[in-house]
Amino acid sequence: MALNFANNNSLSAITATPSGLSGGSMNLISTQTASSSSTISFTSGIDDTYDSYVFKFINIHPATNGVYLNFQASTNGGSSYGVTLTSTFFRAYNNEAGDSTDLEYRTARDLAQSTSFQNLTEATGNDNDQSCSGTLTLFNPSSTTFVKHWLSTNNTYHNNDFSMNVNSAGYFNTTSAINAIQFKMSSGNIDSGVIKLYGIS
Repeated sequence: MALNFANNNSLSAITATPSGLSGGSMNLISTQTASSSSTISFTSGIDDTYDSYVFKFINIHPATNGVYLNFQASTNGGSSYGVTLTSTFFRAYNNEAGDSTDLEYRTARDLAQSTSFQNLTEATGNDNDQSCSGTLTLFNPSSTTFVKHWLSTNNTYHNNDFSMNVNSAGYFNTTSAINAIQFKMSSGNIDSGVIKLYGIS
């Protein structure tokens, strides 16, 4: 079998995507930057255009020490947030001294048929160098047939100087279309940070 190689000249000559290639693109829909914000809400751009939506959290810095980044959904364009959800939550951590490590399920962070806001992180510190970053993926939010699955992976600079990797997932138990998402800290404001919303094609 012959091997075909591409060189820089042939790659630079490509001016359009070949018709046989499609899918997998992340399309930026909107960006919001926190500045002592009590909440950050995405009330547009979540519709039937894409099957999946991804939120990226970049250096979310809380005003209050030891608080959690939370989220909830809306089916009425953001007039209210509190869709019934069920979730799981586990974490892996290591401290800066390297003498405290674990992988554990966190029953205090999961929800069962609750309308509360869901924790996405562990207790984030508010020192100048502390923050949390990660992603949240929401699947097929416009479906009127199925519940709405979501999953999230985040890393937290814990207020006690731990690196905490948090994985959470669940579903919103509704067959109504979800069309808005809100983020907030468990207490106090989001001092700074960026959240970006992408559609996946």
